[in-house]
Amino acid sequence: MDVRSSAPVPPPGCPAHSFGDRVPLYGPEFAADPQAYYSYLRHYGPTAPVELAPGVAATLVTDYQTALRLLQDPANFRKDSRRWRDLAEGRLPADSPVVPTLTYRPNALFSDGAEHMRLRQAITDTMARIDVHRLARSTEQVSNFLIAHFGVRGSADLLGDYAKQVSLMVFNELFGCPADIGDRVMFGTSGMFEGVNAEQAVGVLFGACGELVALKRSRPGDDVTSWLLQHPAKLTDEEMVYQLALLLASGSEPLRNLIGNTLHRVLTDDGYANKGGLIDEAIDDTLWENPPMANFMAHYPATDLEFAGQYVRAGDLLLVSIGAANTNPALAAARQAGSRAHLSWSAGPHACPSKEPARQIAVTAIENLLNKLPDVVLAVPEESLTWRPGPFSRGLASLPARFTPVEITHRSTVVQNPEPSGPVAPQSGKAERGGRWSQFLAWMKG
Repeated sequence: MDVRSSAPVPPPGCPAHSFGDRVPLYGPEFAADPQAYYSYLRHYGPTAPVELAPGVAATLVTDYQTALRLLQDPANFRKDSRRWRDLAEGRLPADSPVVPTLTYRPNALFSDGAEHMRLRQAITDTMARIDVHRLARSTEQVSNFLIAHFGVRGSADLLGDYAKQVSLMVFNELFGCPADIGDRVMFGTSGMFEGVNAEQAVGVLFGACGELVALKRSRPGDDVTSWLLQHPAKLTDEEMVYQLALLLASGSEPLRNLIGNTLHRVLTDDGYANKGGLIDEAIDDTLWENPPMANFMAHYPATDLEFAGQYVRAGDLLLVSIGAANTNPALAAARQAGSRAHLSWSAGPHACPSKEPARQIAVTAIENLLNKLPDVVLAVPEESLTWRPGPFSRGLASLPARFTPVEITHRSTVVQNPEPSGPVAPQSGKAERGGRWSQFLAWMKG
């Protein structure tokens, strides 16, 4: 079969006009219409040659079943990025914007074998202790605080003013961050993904996590940080810092995009207004068709081998395209049957350990927003919306909306049944007015 003759013309802006060229997964053209790129990439077969950023080559798995084989085969495909041959041999640009995301850190994401099992078990057991009812109340309180800030205007950017803030602030609550540490966690996590002073932001995040670990060792509370410290795995302070930074960073960015992408779907598709189970269905559709992490799950072959009809070398960078695999036409029957077998939470030993809390936060945040702002609509033409460029995440740059102004003046508007198990403002001294988390804690004290 002559692949070159049967392959379609590459989408606009794609330089892959001859077989063998790497297809770029960056730039505004890819961000504007990734499905056109995925459709083209499928003509290479189950895997395709791509470029994540200038000078950063990878093999992208676009087929669903092939992706499952990769994710469920830890013997042949490893997560430790110190195996990445191009990085080890110095062939990557020193200032590449994507390399820091893939660089090894001693946490569960980059670990294999027994070490991964130890770290993963500590995280899984800890996240399983989260009370879903408490989490829903916390999310609703954060949601109301944010709506109180922009509700009186009758307009808001539902990305910057809401989705981004909800994810960061609920995680602060879960992890028991006091005011000053929580402000720095929000600054550091945001900066990592925004790419503005990213190196400084990473330093701030790790510093804040270190202080949080020290605080919870001396004064444990009813929170994720304290539970992780108390786990039988007996994580060291250094291990704690890396696991906390992983959970905070890898949780907040996908969750922001999930909330934002689902709100975009609800506001631009009139069909949801006539369906029952609006939010659950919209979230499932978003996870299938517009997943918050479009291309990720980096793996490295342990040895030279044949995979999906292609020869790959030890240390090659392989990524899974969740966006392409989920939308494979062969999965249409599974979609129609209401299956949740998409790859948006990954699969295998590195599947997301926090998918239930993440879904709970998304459902509560979206439901509460639509309940408080029942006539919310998009404030600009849909075609004017732009998506943030980059190979990994799938998220809007902004989501302008308008609605009838509302006023929420105090937390008592949301606390229906205060209980001892409900969210408690962390003990920290005086709240500083400068940070959003500090403002929320002060607002909670009412």
